[in-house]
Amino acid sequence: MALATVNDVRLFHELTGTGEIPIVLVHGSWVSHRTWEPVVPLLADSFRVLAYDRRGHGESERPATQGSVREDVADLAALIEHLELGALWVVGNSFGASITLRLAGERPDLVRGVIGHEPPLFSLLEDDPAMAPTLRDAERRISAVVERIAAGDHAGAAEQFVETVALGPGTWAQLPWEFRQTMIENAPTFLDESNDPEQFAFDLDWIKGFSRPALLTVGDQSPPTFGPVVAMLADALPMGEVVTLSGAGHVPHVTHPERYVEAVRAFVYKNAALRRSSR
Repeated sequence: MALATVNDVRLFHELTGTGEIPIVLVHGSWVSHRTWEPVVPLLADSFRVLAYDRRGHGESERPATQGSVREDVADLAALIEHLELGALWVVGNSFGASITLRLAGERPDLVRGVIGHEPPLFSLLEDDPAMAPTLRDAERRISAVVERIAAGDHAGAAEQFVETVALGPGTWAQLPWEFRQTMIENAPTFLDESNDPEQFAFDLDWIKGFSRPALLTVGDQSPPTFGPVVAMLADALPMGEVVTLSGAGHVPHVTHPERYVEAVRAFVYKNAALRRSSR
């Protein structure tokens, strides 16, 4: 087990593969680096893959103080520098994609390119009257989960999140036992994230100057809030592209690993080739 102390927090991490192109995988809320296990072997033959547990998740340290998305961004930057990986591709899912985009805006020197799947940056939709009912419904569902965590029912909250927010009715029982157990253990960290006033906040100006490749993916089976967010982000990114993953939802690296890796590999290779040809 590899632990690195950055920003006074111990972070678990694993490096896999011997490829020349380094890539880091940033997981979303509730889960851990293990959520990437279906894709790491598929990526390791082409890339040097870094997977890690964000603070408060999995095998990383859980600080007792209130956390923030700013700390998550700072942790990722510090971990990259600690491991001396240089600039790399940053791949994030859900809240991990929010962290990825913030890192691109704050520390472009560490980022070759970004690939983000459905970041929950719902503040971008607040001025759209057509999205108001959908956002209110999403807020109601998440608030119900948060209340359940605060009451101490971590298992019930995790199941409720999966079935009413993330994946849909009946999906909790289909998840592997280890996956469900990780979510239950990480429930307090989701409560902590929910208490961060910047949880869903984002300013498009933060990424308008990021002139490196950026791929945003969305599943055609995902909740309707993500598509408009992805479209706005892609428009703001100078080299932004969007790919819709047919049949996939919010965690395509778990449900459709081969298709997800194909999209990641194709985008990275395409831009690597363009970079070589421009020299």
